[in-house]
Amino acid sequence: MRRIMSFLEPSAGRELVLPVTPSSYEWTHGNRVETIQLDQLGEINLPGGRLMGSCTLSDVLFPARLYPFCNPGAVANPYVYLEQLQRWSDSRKPVRWIVSGTPTNALVLLESVTYGERDGTNDVYASISLRQYTAPETPVLAISGGDAKTSRDASTGAASTRTYTVQAGDTLSGISRKFYGDSSLAYRLAAANSKIIKNPNLIYPGQVLTIPPKDQLPAAMQVSASVKTAKATKTVYSKEDKIWKVQLAKEQAAMR
Repeated sequence: MRRIMSFLEPSAGRELVLPVTPSSYEWTHGNRVETIQLDQLGEINLPGGRLMGSCTLSDVLFPARLYPFCNPGAVANPYVYLEQLQRWSDSRKPVRWIVSGTPTNALVLLESVTYGERDGTNDVYASISLRQYTAPETPVLAISGGDAKTSRDASTGAASTRTYTVQAGDTLSGISRKFYGDSSLAYRLAAANSKIIKNPNLIYPGQVLTIPPKDQLPAAMQVSASVKTAKATKTVYSKEDKIWKVQLAKEQAAMR
């Protein structure tokens, strides 16, 4: 069965089939192995990170005329193929490399394309160096005092919404100071979590709060009646009567 080797640009749906399949190829797969020296034990090998696959296609023939062994649809113009390969290499965008009838199907970067003529036939022979591509993963950042996760937009790197798990002793003012450096944003943070926070003065361990970027915080939520009452009154314990007395704050100030 004849193998077909091709490159596919996923974003544009553009495909390039090599006019002549190379006689051989080798694809590297594996993991790094770290060797450490321990006293009295000697060398110990430990598994490291994954190795990205790589391959160099050697003596790739781009014919100046159609030979009987050319793949169907081949074009007798070497530079049609070379120009496309160089465009992909210059764009620094990954393409998919596929070898038909095999498990080889990898997203790769074209590291280099080296080519030249040899025998006066105008045929071009090329060496194409490929390296496997993997998109970088979003880092997860831990913040002491709770579980916090940071996500970033893959295209811009801009900070987006985080989450924070409330711990015993936390207050919205303290959480606002931790994430925004400004405790006065507590009520706006409460508004961003209005589904689970009904009273900004009452949060509970285990609640998972949404922490938007500062410039995306909504307007402060309306202060509840209980909060207004707490601000408008002063509660004092009377040792003589052995009871708690509630008095309007304004009245108490006037009596001083």
